[in-house]
Amino acid sequence: MGKLRQLVTPLHRSTTRKYLERMCDDKAACMRKAKEYGQDYWDGDRRFGYGGYHYLPGRWQPVAEAMIKEYGLQPGSKVLDVGCGKGFLLHEMQLLLPDLQMHGLDVSRYGLENRHPALQGDFRLHRAQDLLPWPEGYFDLVISLNTLHNLRVFELAKSLPEIQRVGRQGYLLVESYRNEEELFNLQCWALTCESFFDVEEWLWLYDRFGYHGDYEFIFFEP
Repeated sequence: MGKLRQLVTPLHRSTTRKYLERMCDDKAACMRKAKEYGQDYWDGDRRFGYGGYHYLPGRWQPVAEAMIKEYGLQPGSKVLDVGCGKGFLLHEMQLLLPDLQMHGLDVSRYGLENRHPALQGDFRLHRAQDLLPWPEGYFDLVISLNTLHNLRVFELAKSLPEIQRVGRQGYLLVESYRNEEELFNLQCWALTCESFFDVEEWLWLYDRFGYHGDYEFIFFEP
């Protein structure tokens, strides 16, 4: 098994969330809308998702710098983001290393069509649980942020081995919990999550399905 990282946690903690307000806001209907992964999810009302996921220069830069350093990326390195969305992290990485070869997959056509206009690379409409169209070890790094918890267990059984297969290195970030308070907050806040697992369960699944790269967990602290 790889290492526990803390690359995105500081950024996550910088946002304030009203957990009970979301839970009591006709949440089932909001979940259905969010799972369309369209304009409402990305740039509509906050009750359906991000509430406007716009590029803020430098916001993802510390994460980009850490990834380049930790994984020894060089000009020409190949990076795949499974669930890339609008690609803001990839853009920050490409600003630091312009010759990075960027690849991204997402189920959201809207997200892909509204990715950062300066981001260069190969971006495809593709589900995380489907076979990846690249040979073994093709990528220097495969990352996935806030995506895999949206899959069910039998879908994770397909996705995790594929991420391991095509990447020489891996980094996965999922939402999780360590106690009852964080579980409650996660259940209040999450709109698209299908797999509500604690840390030990995620680590067991990684091992069971053959993923041996690095990982990080997002917690919804009180």
